[in-house]
Amino acid sequence: MSVSIFWVIIAALVSLVLGYAIRKFIAEARITSAEEAAKRILAQAEKDAEAKRREAILEAKEEVHRLRDELDKESREWRNEQQWTERRLQQKEESLERKAEGLEKRENNLQKREEDVRRTHEQLSELIKQQTAELERISGLSSEEARKLLLSQIEEEIKHEAAILVREIEAQAKEEGEKRARDLISLAIQRCAADHVAESTVSVVELPDDEMKGRIIGREGRNIRALETLTGVDLIIDDTPEAVILSAFDPIRREVARVALERLVADGRIHPARIEEMVEKAQREVDNRIREAGEQAMFETNVHGLHPGLVKLLGRLSFRTSYGQNVLKHSIEVAHLAGVMAAELDLDVAVAKRAGLLHDIGKAVDHEVEGSHVQIGVDLLKKYREPQEVIDAMEAHHGDVEAKSVEAVLVTAADALSAARPGARRETLESYIKRLQKLEEIADSFAGVEKAFAIQAGREIRIMVRPDKIDDLAATRIARDIAKKVESELEYPGQIKVTVIRETRAVEYAR
Repeated sequence: MSVSIFWVIIAALVSLVLGYAIRKFIAEARITSAEEAAKRILAQAEKDAEAKRREAILEAKEEVHRLRDELDKESREWRNEQQWTERRLQQKEESLERKAEGLEKRENNLQKREEDVRRTHEQLSELIKQQTAELERISGLSSEEARKLLLSQIEEEIKHEAAILVREIEAQAKEEGEKRARDLISLAIQRCAADHVAESTVSVVELPDDEMKGRIIGREGRNIRALETLTGVDLIIDDTPEAVILSAFDPIRREVARVALERLVADGRIHPARIEEMVEKAQREVDNRIREAGEQAMFETNVHGLHPGLVKLLGRLSFRTSYGQNVLKHSIEVAHLAGVMAAELDLDVAVAKRAGLLHDIGKAVDHEVEGSHVQIGVDLLKKYREPQEVIDAMEAHHGDVEAKSVEAVLVTAADALSAARPGARRETLESYIKRLQKLEEIADSFAGVEKAFAIQAGREIRIMVRPDKIDDLAATRIARDIAKKVESELEYPGQIKVTVIRETRAVEYAR
């Protein structure tokens, strides 16, 4: 047993010794191989580094040669350019020297010629003096007198020829202008067809039965008094069956009263508190309708950017009539007509339409504010900062002031077209003619009046007086007296302008 263990130990020791020897041999072999590989790598690296160093040196030499060649080339080009510039400068210098010599020669020649001209001029002056003296001796006139006589004759001839030419041009321009104006106005009328509604100065409210009249009057008249006090409208309750008449100068108040009364009749509860409530609601409704009417007018005429205050005033015109013609519809028609004519004449369509729409804006408040609707309108447009050209066109539409633009003339023409077309205004021809005749008769009744003309549909009367009987002070006095007599004897809308003309004319005929 012990022998076996011994041999086992011996075998283990031999195995250990052999394993160590084998591992040492293998490790030494690997180390030797690694050292040899490292040497080879180092040698190869040294070779590569040497090759790269040589390549870098060659590339550097080549770059140096290339730069040297480029520098030599640039140097040659610069030297050539300098040589070319020097030659050009030398040529220019030679050219300038030659020109200077030529100029010097010319200057000498000019001096000689100037001296010759001076001597010739002196000789001519002397000859002219001799001839003038001889002419004065022969004609018996001095040179100044002869000059004035000749100029006067030439002036008379030129004036005569100019007058003939002006007359021919005026005749031709008048003929062409009238034809063009007729074509333009007919085209504008054909392209514009606005509807007009005639409104009366009273409103009628239908009642379900006559018993409702007593309820409207109320106990001891308290209901009708409350309604009249709140609306400012007179209620006329007479024998008209199933109807109440509302009468008021202000059409808006009348409309508020009509709406309120219709609602009260429909509701059936009629007492002062209910009347006050209905009047407030009617007022709000009418205000909304006024605003909507103004906005609709802006939309129809394509006029934008109006101040809300002007929009409301435009809407108020829908309740205003002039000779039965609705003023808002009339204003819309004037805007369309003025816009069409402005477009045909290549003018400012926007200004023409805007001025046409606003030309009667003063009529919205002319019963509340003192003055003519034109002046009121001018003040309103200035208040709401409308453009000056629109204000000028609006102010001139009745001829009170001179038109400052062609657009103003178009607005005046459009206003006359809209008001004068058949059916636009409800005034009968007979009453219209009678009013014009009465106006002229009043003017003719004053001493010194030669002739009176009612123009602009009776809005103005022009009176020609005899200059030998009426002086300037008397003309002012007679204008005031005629205006006062017209106010006392005639009924008319708006105002009438009285113009007295005193002039002296000298007329001659060339035969």
